[in-house]
Amino acid sequence: MLCQLLGTARVAGGRAGQRLLQGRYVLGMEGSRPSSDMAKFREYFAKAKHVVVLTGAGVSAESGVPTFRGAGGFWRTWQAQDLASPHAFRANPSLVWEFYHYRREVMNTKEPNPNIDELHRRAGSTEILELHGSLFRTRCTNCLEILANRDSPICPALAGKGAPDPKAEDARISEADLPRCKACSGLLRPDVVWFGEGLDPAVLAKTDRELDSCDLCLVVGTSSVVYPAAMFAPSVASRGVPVAEFNLESTPATDAFGESLASGFLPAAELANLPFPMRGKAQEKA
Repeated sequence: MLCQLLGTARVAGGRAGQRLLQGRYVLGMEGSRPSSDMAKFREYFAKAKHVVVLTGAGVSAESGVPTFRGAGGFWRTWQAQDLASPHAFRANPSLVWEFYHYRREVMNTKEPNPNIDELHRRAGSTEILELHGSLFRTRCTNCLEILANRDSPICPALAGKGAPDPKAEDARISEADLPRCKACSGLLRPDVVWFGEGLDPAVLAKTDRELDSCDLCLVVGTSSVVYPAAMFAPSVASRGVPVAEFNLESTPATDAFGESLASGFLPAAELANLPFPMRGKAQEKA
């Protein structure tokens, strides 16, 4: 599962941010009609003292990162939710590690933008709360130790494995040869939040504090369908704080910003005048 991040105080730039801003922009708050008025957004942004940014898989997609969402969103013949669960890992840890090894190796070839792939950090963003963990951390299933891990490959047995081709054969690696804990030799798993698992209470508490104190919230490249993150922006809007959504299409959260929906595309020329830093050149809408 490609996971949602929350960053505070600054906006990650790059081509992905530019692409999403060329897609669709909606500004709203509780009791108001959503609007695509960039002038109004600039006004809110200029006054904002504490900006919270919610980002998702759509931002990483512009860097060429597979999102495993929507039509064609398969790794081999599997959808992400089929593999990103404790049950799947218990049933076939070799297959799940192939999937995550493939994703780690893909990320090593990409330039920023973000998600559990840590491209937000490489883009220079600061004050990041990783709601759903990181591909580049491991957690021991035995002693529970969590460590950063950028080894490529993560273990010898996974070298060259994980090809997404539907015809690729499963590696069927024995548990003894999968990533192991250096402290206790227990089986390692990716330190990400899988379907059926709760968010880290400490991270969630920090997120709640940021949301409670923000005076502007940006929602960028996320489908807003995974809870509890899906309720973050609507809850901010419910207390009268402006929420600006930048997505290629409407999301379930959009309707929570007001009574109706307004949408449109921002031309490349408009991107140069955005009130927050954008890195790279503006991309013309395809």
